[in-house]
Amino acid sequence: MIYFDNSATTSLSSFAAEKMRLVANSYGNPSSLHTLGVEAEKFVSEARKNVLSAIFGGKRPPLGDKLIFTSSGTEANNLAVLGSAWSKESNKGKRAITTDSEHPSVLECFKKLEKDGYDVIYLPTVNGNIDIEKALSYVDKNTFLISVMLVNNETGARYPVEELFRRVKRIDPQITTHTDCVQAFLKTEFDPRSLSADLITVSSHKIHGPKGVGALYVSAETVKNKRVVPVMLGGGQESGFRSGTENVIGIAGFGEAASEGAKKIAQFEKNVSFLRDCLARLIKDFVRINVPSSERRAANILNFTLPGIRSETMLHYLSANGIFVSSGSACSSNHKTAGSAVLRAFGLSERESDESIRVSLDSSNTEEECEEFARTLKTGIDTLIHR
Repeated sequence: MIYFDNSATTSLSSFAAEKMRLVANSYGNPSSLHTLGVEAEKFVSEARKNVLSAIFGGKRPPLGDKLIFTSSGTEANNLAVLGSAWSKESNKGKRAITTDSEHPSVLECFKKLEKDGYDVIYLPTVNGNIDIEKALSYVDKNTFLISVMLVNNETGARYPVEELFRRVKRIDPQITTHTDCVQAFLKTEFDPRSLSADLITVSSHKIHGPKGVGALYVSAETVKNKRVVPVMLGGGQESGFRSGTENVIGIAGFGEAASEGAKKIAQFEKNVSFLRDCLARLIKDFVRINVPSSERRAANILNFTLPGIRSETMLHYLSANGIFVSSGSACSSNHKTAGSAVLRAFGLSERESDESIRVSLDSSNTEEECEEFARTLKTGIDTLIHR
């Protein structure tokens, strides 16, 4: 088996699995005041510390910053976008800015805001880049939120969030800045302070942790000024931002995966960038590689377009040969529209986007797997194109 779909999900690490087995024996509710509850709360607190530390590259986060555990990156994005919009009644009708190639969990929130009467701007991302000057021209006195992902999950483009958010904050420090870092977390180095980000979304199952756990980083200033409110009401867990009894076992696994991943990030980037470039060399003569125009891009993602073969057809062929890749975001697989909206935003036609494949690598992959993939892909093209 060759698994090249790590942007969809990663395998559960042995460290996370072992931690989860240990915590499974501690079944107390972390909100309970008795000994079992206190024990469970300690596991949650330990994981919170580990994930926050990983977000800050091992450095101590500023006093007052929060990490809110959620059920997924999707829920964390909903909390960031809708929680920001609903934080003040006066935000209704004001401007919120995002891009045309965000993850569905961000885009669908903005579409809802648009339907509810908010002024929504979708920044174009042609060739995987953002025109910063054009983006800043939309920032005015009525803007309350800008949300731009750091790394695109389909193209691997790394958007210029650092410069964009820094300049947005110069215009108005009260504009809330959110970045979806699900595909960037522990795959490339970043720091909330250099990003000028008030809100950051991360997810467990993209870093060898369990599924069903995500988190939203909230800056101390955002907490203090109440620029985010909960979107799920109840018992007021997670500092009042996210009600519902915490998934202690999953959270503990997330914390362990973050702790381990933080130790290996530099080596990860080195390993997967080598594999990505190796794979690109092997397949460049019989596919068109969709390379983002920006100088910085994700080391682990390679997107390419097949010569006249639908991606779904090739996925089935590769899968039958024990090779697993994808045609885009797993979270968009149920949509009936042909091709990927992200790739159309990138600049591909509808047909080209329906003929494109995403390979997403992990440091556990090998050069031999890249060679086998290239051979099988070439055979698949030769076989399928003449059907």
